[in-house]
Amino acid sequence: MAMDRESIRRYGDELYEALAGRYTVEPLTDREPEIGIDDAYHISMRMLARREQAGERVIGKKIGVTSHAVQSMLDVHQPDFGYLTDSMVYGNGDELPISERLIAARAEGELAFILRHDLAGPGVTNADVLRATECVMPCFEIVDSRIRDWNIRIQDTVADNASCGLFVLGDRAVDPRDVDFVTCGMVVEKNGEVVSTGAGAAALGSPVNCVAWLANTLGGFGISLQAGEVILSGSLVPLQPVEPGESMHVSVGGVGTASVRFV
Repeated sequence: MAMDRESIRRYGDELYEALAGRYTVEPLTDREPEIGIDDAYHISMRMLARREQAGERVIGKKIGVTSHAVQSMLDVHQPDFGYLTDSMVYGNGDELPISERLIAARAEGELAFILRHDLAGPGVTNADVLRATECVMPCFEIVDSRIRDWNIRIQDTVADNASCGLFVLGDRAVDPRDVDFVTCGMVVEKNGEVVSTGAGAAALGSPVNCVAWLANTLGGFGISLQAGEVILSGSLVPLQPVEPGESMHVSVGGVGTASVRFV
């Protein structure tokens, strides 16, 4: 049975207040054992509405939990999505104020798709994604959880805006037709040492598959991916916990690099 509107509003407000106040709450799945994924998405939309009321503007969307490495780490075994706002984005080489903005930050290397045209599911194919994409860029997503100790099931992370925190766009914008999305290699360094490697195939077989999945999933909610939006396509490598004072660098073959410093 679907969750009632008042409960959706209450949990959405709770998660927004936790985001704004940098504190964690108990897992929703512990308190609402019958919560469904659709309920969780409605909670996330309430959380987003609060952010918009506070002056933030949606500039894109993110796909989460796409790689086996991340699924195993979080014990969450299907993708999800969340919303990106203008308060989340930073440029290549910027300092990210995780000590002021986040609670338990973890960084992951990804590819960002910048759209030229709208994508509206259902029925979106990989060819549609490539035609609609203006360019791709290397990026870092810095995920965070308003759920205590990252103790999450799929419904918890969905409700919590897919555990999104901040993101950093890299140094180059590349034509998607020039990228082999299946075999492109990724190398992630933390404090100057290689900590993980991956390839495009790690994310549902290809990051393009991820964007098609997102367009078709959102189509079921009557939501489209819109021209000009940034779409984070999901991690190709395991999550890396990060602390103030640390730095990370990601290199994606045929695409470029992204760097970030944490403060």
